[in-house]
Amino acid sequence: MNISEPRATEVRFDEDSMWVNLSDGRVIGVPLAWFPRLLHGTPAERGQVRISPRGLHWEALDEDISIAGLLAGVRDQTQLHPTAA
Repeated sequence: MNISEPRATEVRFDEDSMWVNLSDGRVIGVPLAWFPRLLHGTPAERGQVRISPRGLHWEALDEDISIAGLLAGVRDQTQLHPTAA
């Protein structure tokens, strides 16, 4: 990781969005619809985020989101490639 890359410092949610404060002062807002596991999670589950140098992790929801991906506008890729039953 490049030292100049911003890190998440705080994560919060409103009814429709996730807001991530970054170490460089920016705030990223993305629709919860981009991340179905978060959308369908409870407020308590969303609140159990672990912030790491690379991104965000929710153990109970099995969700990992990179800061680089958020900055690039990347949403959950699993919904784009459903597996056949």
